[in-house]
Amino acid sequence: MRNKNEVASDIVEQPYPHFIKYMGSKSKIMPFVLEGVNEVYDEGALCDLFAGSASLAGAVRQQVAVHSNDIQAYSSVLANAYLESYKYPGIPTAEDIVAAAEMIVFRNASDLRVDFDYKKINTIDKFNAAERAQQKLIQRKFDWQWHFFTKTYSGTWWSVRQCLWIDALREVAETYKDQPCYSLILSSLMFAMAYTSQGTGHYAQYRDANTQSSMEDISIYRKRDLEPYFVRKYNDVVSTLSTNVPVQPHKITSLDFKDCLAQFPGGTVYADPPYCIVHYSRFYHALETLVLYDNPLVQQMKGTHVKGRYRETRHQSPFCIKTQVKQAFLDMFDGVNQSRSNLALSYSNTGMITIEEVHELAKKVFNGKKIELLLTDHTHMTMGRRAHRSNDVSECLILIK
Repeated sequence: MRNKNEVASDIVEQPYPHFIKYMGSKSKIMPFVLEGVNEVYDEGALCDLFAGSASLAGAVRQQVAVHSNDIQAYSSVLANAYLESYKYPGIPTAEDIVAAAEMIVFRNASDLRVDFDYKKINTIDKFNAAERAQQKLIQRKFDWQWHFFTKTYSGTWWSVRQCLWIDALREVAETYKDQPCYSLILSSLMFAMAYTSQGTGHYAQYRDANTQSSMEDISIYRKRDLEPYFVRKYNDVVSTLSTNVPVQPHKITSLDFKDCLAQFPGGTVYADPPYCIVHYSRFYHALETLVLYDNPLVQQMKGTHVKGRYRETRHQSPFCIKTQVKQAFLDMFDGVNQSRSNLALSYSNTGMITIEEVHELAKKVFNGKKIELLLTDHTHMTMGRRAHRSNDVSECLILIK
């Protein structure tokens, strides 16, 4: 643990695995983020208040105690994979996990009797007929417990065969619930889901094959087997793990930002709140369901046609609501101030309010404290398939010490 006489610039980015495609991820500008963190860091824990894909935890996990927080449960799983995983005696191999899942897939596929070989489908009519047949599984009653993805998402972001594997690997993961590899298994499964999904890396809405070219593009992902992606990521990460239990006193929570700040004992807070009007729970609801596996009701859109298939109960961030965003910033600033912490806040010129407005709000709360701004140009990935894949933005760090 550093003391006040040590140079905070010792916090540097270390190599870490990436598990999911994430909108607004700071992984590409991590050196800039850490430049700001180093400016305000004195001692104590580093609280990542809106951890998202937990990339900050991955980058600094061996150097400083991290309190990784995000109200979405999948973020805590990713943080656990970074902060708490280690190579312990008896850790299962990827081959062990896949072999157990394969038996489940074989059993359930035989019962389901709905499968399609996309390598043999070459017309748009046959393709869409196969998609519709799988989408109708949402109306079916299932006799086995771990069936939610097969029932709900077949023929949407994934094929029925891919969904059978998602459910099976999730079922196998549960047998390791009390072991350190649990989050690593789930995180590797999230990776496999991201790279076999016919979407753009998020799960807002799946794509329809309206043209021959869109059918051919979707078919690329339909033809992918999910399990090799899982094996590759799991083995890659395990090969980098230490054989020692992590020694830093890390903490991982799934709290509202105000509740997290209320229990944070003080140190340095890094805050990267959402910028846009669209809630992240809309883009990553499938990951939340994978982790919770609570068989949620899904929203019915366009009458009986279920297009988005979102969880009916999804978190709505005040940072994404025009009438609430300013108060959300005031609440966050007040929580940081009450915990007597330093703050590095990420925001961009494309946010719900301007950087100048955020600066003015900060001055109201942090009266007399030093406030600095760092700026850099950044390409923000929007995860679109072709057009509007990215936006050029000015990324700002508001530093308060």
